Amino acid sequence: MTYAVIRTGGKQYRVTPNAVLTVEKLDAEAGATVTFHDVLAIGGENGLTLGAPTVPGVSLTATVLEQKRGDKVIIFKKRRRQNSRRKNGHRQHLTVLRIGDFPA
Repeated sequence: MTYAVIRTGGKQYRVTPNAVLTVEKLDAEAGATVTFHDVLAIGGENGLTLGAPTVPGVSLTATVLEQKRGDKVIIFKKRRRQNSRRKNGHRQHLTVLRIGDFPA
């Protein structure tokens, strides 16, 4: 099983070829190709290659499937006995990607 660990948006993701992945918003339209140069590790039948901090000369490509927004998260703050309540909502912007083939 071939896999890689990539970094985007301050988070790390373990991906496989043709996997569908939801990450924080990237500035790309649907159908565009995105290249990830922050490949932290890549593994397969030949073993595991770890980067320090990234694997040199390795990059992964992904196709943007859609831009969407996540579920609403409610932020409710209340301080007792002060008649103080605040209710806010937040929906995170997300990008859905399909990971391409890995380098040999």
